[in-house]
Amino acid sequence: MDNFKHLNSQYINGEWREGQSSVKMENRNPYNGDIIAAYQAASLDDLNEAYEASARVQKEWAKTNPVAQRAVFEKAVAYIEANHEAFVATIIEEIGGTRLKAEFEIGLVTNIIKEASTFPFRMNGQILPSPIDGKENRVYRVPVGVVGVISPFNFPFFLSMKSVATALASGNGVVLKPHEHTAITGGTMIAKLFEEAGLPKGLLNVIVTEISEIGDNFVEHKIPRAVSFTGSTKVGKHIGMVAGKNLKEAHLELGGNSALVVLEDADMELAVSAAVFSRFTHQGQICMSANRLLVHEDVYDEFVEKYIAKVSTLTCGDPKDPSTIIGPLINEQQVKTTVALIEKGIEEGATPLIKGKVEGNIVEPVVFGDVTPDMTLANEELFAPVVSIMKVTSDEEVLAYANNSDYGLSGAIHTRDVERGAELAKQMDTGMIHINDGTINDEPTVAFGGVKNSGLGRLNGEWSLDAFTTTKWISIQHDRRQYPYS
Repeated sequence: MDNFKHLNSQYINGEWREGQSSVKMENRNPYNGDIIAAYQAASLDDLNEAYEASARVQKEWAKTNPVAQRAVFEKAVAYIEANHEAFVATIIEEIGGTRLKAEFEIGLVTNIIKEASTFPFRMNGQILPSPIDGKENRVYRVPVGVVGVISPFNFPFFLSMKSVATALASGNGVVLKPHEHTAITGGTMIAKLFEEAGLPKGLLNVIVTEISEIGDNFVEHKIPRAVSFTGSTKVGKHIGMVAGKNLKEAHLELGGNSALVVLEDADMELAVSAAVFSRFTHQGQICMSANRLLVHEDVYDEFVEKYIAKVSTLTCGDPKDPSTIIGPLINEQQVKTTVALIEKGIEEGATPLIKGKVEGNIVEPVVFGDVTPDMTLANEELFAPVVSIMKVTSDEEVLAYANNSDYGLSGAIHTRDVERGAELAKQMDTGMIHINDGTINDEPTVAFGGVKNSGLGRLNGEWSLDAFTTTKWISIQHDRRQYPYS
């Protein structure tokens, strides 16, 4: 199998079939514009059937022996390993990811599935004491039921799997709606993977559709008790509002405007490498990417010189070429948005130290100097290979600049004094921050999530287990209880 582009169907109740909507969807290669696949979009009836199928099968799945549940996830990992090149080819063709990006994403997917495979054995309960004589309190961890998952276009295989695998492993059913531009990598490829792994039919459903076809029904539907969304802050706020109105849990991983700090005592070679990786991996289309580089004035000139030299070596072009570092943005609209931000930055007085060309969906690196905290470049999420370098004079200014953002997802601090870095990190308004590393980090057992406009909740490890389960109190009165009347 060369890749999975034949998976241009809905996956509902364990069957591959056309959607019932009259809307036809096309999936295009972001580098050359070729049509990869065409879909008949899912309708509201398809969505309803998907949720009903998942709810119907979930009860039995939750009672399945944990050894049998774990075996499904072990088979899923084995399937990825056996079809590794097919997964790589699909990521390159559908997302425009480079081979480096594809390998990185597949590694993340494998690790989160391995972590999820431990969940069936971690559905632990407790026996708690009671102030009532003769009473035994049992607290059970149980699945929430059915989880709705909505995934984005940038790391769709992983960011779908992060919620899908852990929700399934916690005993839930799942309905997954991938982004329309990455319907295979973020959706039907995952359905095929779990189908081959032996997951009960109907437990996982994938619908490919436009929001215009289903509106808010994916969240409002009576069956799902939790919704996991990864995507833009604007859409995430709306989903959070709809979920709250319907008393559903919402787990939201949203945008970012991460700051990477370079202090005067930093290991300069390491800081430059980390800063380049943190901005230009997958064309900057990562919520954790370093949008802002805050560099101490004592090393500003040295850093800029070495940073520009390294960025100038990055190859741009066809993601199928193994030497390519920067491939295409996902679509023309993203390119237009990026170009507008670049032009805005120049208008506001930022200096383009490097200003690459724009050809098709390829945006070559753009590096801005003389950026100030009030500029648009310093405040907007830049989902592209565009970065701002800002000069800072003190730790107090580092904190002022870093915290001058509506976002708070990731960050990094480079210093040889790790305790100084840790103290600064404690004062930075962000959900995650890394000392002497890049801003792009995601590990299967460590809490992942942001603050402010970067989202709500945490996933990975025990945090995913908490997200997709609830607790049930069952008390047993062993001794006859005396009531005050009756």
